[in-house]
Amino acid sequence: MSDKLTGTETRQKRILWRARHRGTKEMDLMLGRYAEENLSAMNADQLNEFEAILDVSDAVLIDWLTGKSPTPEEFQTPMFARIKAQSFLPVDYKKL
Repeated sequence: MSDKLTGTETRQKRILWRARHRGTKEMDLMLGRYAEENLSAMNADQLNEFEAILDVSDAVLIDWLTGKSPTPEEFQTPMFARIKAQSFLPVDYKKL
């Protein structure tokens, strides 16, 4: 078996790193957990969508996720709704 990663696997690893290393612990947990649980099943379009979310600053994302600011129409997607729903589920601190 080859140890070389495919282009998609390399991209997924890069995205996972970005999701886990945001700048704020809250976003590390929210986006990191979502990435860990969903990246492997994402197609290219979904990876593009998730990367677009990762390009948004933590402060803005937190405002959208908490409802402090309205989420722009282009981010009102099923993926963002799942991230928002999952962000407020209990965290298993033993995994951290």
